[in-house]
Amino acid sequence: MSDVPFGFGPHDPNNEEPDDRDKGDSSDGGSGGGTGFSGGAGSFPGFGGMPGPGGMPGPGGTPNFDIGALGQMLTQLGQALSHSSGGDSGPVNYDLAKQLAHQQLQANKHTERPTQQQTKAIEDGIQLAELWLDPTTAFPTGTHVVRAWSAQEWVDNTLPIWKRLCDPVAERVSEAWLEALPEEAKQAAGPIVSMLGQMGGLTFGSQLGNGLAQLGGEVLTSTDVGLPLGPDGTAALLPANVERFGEGLDRPASEVTVFLAAREAAHHRLFSHVPWLRQRLLATVEEYARGIHIDTSSLEDLASKVDPSDPNSMQELMNSGMLEPRTTDEQQAALTRLETLLALVEGWVDVVVADAVGERLPGAEALGETVRRRRATGGPAEQTFATLVGLQLRPRRLRAAASLWRLLTERHGVTSRDRVWDHPDLLPDGSDLDEPLDFADRWGGSNEDLDDPIAAIKRAEAAEQANGDSESESSDGEGNDENGDR
Repeated sequence: MSDVPFGFGPHDPNNEEPDDRDKGDSSDGGSGGGTGFSGGAGSFPGFGGMPGPGGMPGPGGTPNFDIGALGQMLTQLGQALSHSSGGDSGPVNYDLAKQLAHQQLQANKHTERPTQQQTKAIEDGIQLAELWLDPTTAFPTGTHVVRAWSAQEWVDNTLPIWKRLCDPVAERVSEAWLEALPEEAKQAAGPIVSMLGQMGGLTFGSQLGNGLAQLGGEVLTSTDVGLPLGPDGTAALLPANVERFGEGLDRPASEVTVFLAAREAAHHRLFSHVPWLRQRLLATVEEYARGIHIDTSSLEDLASKVDPSDPNSMQELMNSGMLEPRTTDEQQAALTRLETLLALVEGWVDVVVADAVGERLPGAEALGETVRRRRATGGPAEQTFATLVGLQLRPRRLRAAASLWRLLTERHGVTSRDRVWDHPDLLPDGSDLDEPLDFADRWGGSNEDLDDPIAAIKRAEAAEQANGDSESESSDGEGNDENGDR
């Protein structure tokens, strides 16, 4: 009895071209990572490594069907569906995201484990950086644990924070689509709504997995994207990525490691000793998510442009962005605040690290400029993640913020400069980045209030009382004038 399924002839290897044999050999499991739900030629959209219709027989040609590939596709599809019905019932399927991220990192050969020598170099680099940072900032050390991570360990250790970033956006997108449906459609949908929610979780999980895989192959430290992604007090560098970053810079590897260790340690000093900062950054992302709104008027326009006889018309419209949420004024305001806050964080780190290593590392200035350009321009990984979160997590005004912190340091000293972080209301805003001299002048005049807040309150009360007395005297004078006229 033949093992070939009904409708397919026996496989003839002589009919294959050499290139086809190479493409068809997927037994090593390295057939490529997932491409998100956008799909791609020869891959099942949304699930990495799944074969697509490329193995089906062409018209008039010899059938070329791989039963093993079909089994692999069905197995992975079953695993994906089991994820959707598992314990992770949130708006994003994080189990799937983690699995896809690990698979893609393996496919891209970003699985290097840190060696003992690399781990020791990172520990020594952090320790040395902490000593150099002490005179350049009023904040004490914020690092309690030092780690050397692989790309996969970075994914595992930062996933809890990504949940906080992604959940508000995914939840709001799902709610916005339901709100956009007419009431009759909601009632008719019934249990289908729950199924659509599970499929939405798979969609977001696939996109997040793609983004984490790309970021995991690029990030240098746990704070490289400007947010505190790792556990509190854990300074971590990714030695394999650091090594790739240092290629072509013409600087010793030890110098690059110490420079990046200083940036990591400076970030942790700031986030550890400014307790409101971490929450403010994450809350701004949540505020952005709350403003997501689906324009239902585009649905009617979409329906009029779909050609039922052309299967590609729907795909073209989906890729056109007609169904993407539009940015509201509230979202734009939240985005501006987030970009300003990220710029202030990165600018402060730039100034503190430059003062700490500038005279000790010969290539500090060149390394600093390389990092600034890298952060300002972003990369494929940040673009990929922005498609899910909807935000570009990079500071657009980094240089302006660094200039402001430098001016405050020169005019008022390290301790006074760092007191700007005492309260969020004291921070510069976008207009202050345009006019740093004005902010520096105002900060110099308000330092006395920071040194003695009780005295400042008493002065404010006395001034308020004096204003009240002067107003009452003026009103009494006006009353006397009126009586005199009578």
